[in-house]
Amino acid sequence: MRRRFRAEWGGGRLMADLSVSVIGMGRLGRSLARLVSLADGYCVRDLLLRRESESSAVRGFVGDGRVVFRLEELVAADLYLLAVPDAAIADCARALAAADVVPAGSVVFHASGVSESTLLRPLAEKGAWIGSLHPAFSFADPARAVEGFAGTLCAVEGDERACQGLERFAARIGGRPFRLAAGGKAAYHASLSVASNYLVALTAMAGQLAGQAGVPADLAGPLLGGLMRQTLENALALGPYQALTGPIVRGDADTVAQHLMVLGDSGLAEAYRAMGRRTVALAGDRVSDAQREKLLALLS
Repeated sequence: MRRRFRAEWGGGRLMADLSVSVIGMGRLGRSLARLVSLADGYCVRDLLLRRESESSAVRGFVGDGRVVFRLEELVAADLYLLAVPDAAIADCARALAAADVVPAGSVVFHASGVSESTLLRPLAEKGAWIGSLHPAFSFADPARAVEGFAGTLCAVEGDERACQGLERFAARIGGRPFRLAAGGKAAYHASLSVASNYLVALTAMAGQLAGQAGVPADLAGPLLGGLMRQTLENALALGPYQALTGPIVRGDADTVAQHLMVLGDSGLAEAYRAMGRRTVALAGDRVSDAQREKLLALLS
């Protein structure tokens, strides 16, 4: 039988501090460990490092916890965070299960944006509750991350009991937890990549076209940035359908044809056509059947 996870509430407060051990002291591990040390209701138990030379710096930054160097040295904790690279999570979970140091009923989780909690299955077979918690946040600089973490949205998935514990944990360190659908991790991470990476690629594409048009380099940023910011604000406030403007939603195939003529056979033309087809789909009933047919013929 699994013991009950000890996060019991009374009067809106945790009845006793819950202990958290962090395996992996990279930027994310250090940041979350420090947030734990500052959080009411939680304390740092163990910090597992690979190199002894880092122990003073890590201990000084986190401010709490016992530094260890082998999985077998870990003592019982309520939560275990595997803050290791994505490619190492499964191996780390197997090694941790083999070390037999995680008590049944503890919560073990990782912070990968794309991987499911199923990577931790060897620990579930030992009686742990498994989950994942992904903060939609950059941990490039741990000190700055700790200062700016408050209000960060944190995606949670896994066993029901693990999710309940991780939601409380995320809230206590300053995050805003929300649940993902079962099997939704890859789609979640793809959405973040489209919203961030592809926005950068679109900025570069628009800048290249502005340069082709003769827009001075020092004006391209202000020209495109103002429009992009306004458009993004509209899309977030009104929804993409209502925020959509431009030649495609007007059914203006002649303007689209002129764009394609300028683009020629470049890689930009391929990207323009792909995004154009998605824009036609988004426009929906705002374009007539005849307009849609003509636009898609150009964009095919």
